[in-house]
Amino acid sequence: MIDKGTLWFVIIGLGIGSFGLRFVFTGLVGDREMPAWLLRHLRYTAVAILPALVAPQVLAPAATGGQFDPARFTAAIVALAVGVITKNVLLAIISGAATLYGLLWLLG
Repeated sequence: MIDKGTLWFVIIGLGIGSFGLRFVFTGLVGDREMPAWLLRHLRYTAVAILPALVAPQVLAPAATGGQFDPARFTAAIVALAVGVITKNVLLAIISGAATLYGLLWLLG
């Protein structure tokens, strides 16, 4: 177990770091026009972060003890395909969830 003093030191340090990162954009440059090259790169933030959040839960889900699960992988492929084809995020989420629950029910 971690010492309480160390835990609070880490929590406060992470809070200060998180505040600092947000303050740079909102407090220091929030009222200025950002350069075009920076705006161009910021557009891809969600495209980079969302797969990084989803991929570990598809390839090695905690629900199966880190073992590959065909139901979750198939649901992710279905959601991706529906999203690419229809360009509808809500429909992609619903189709992925329906596929996951359907396959979990079928495969037991």
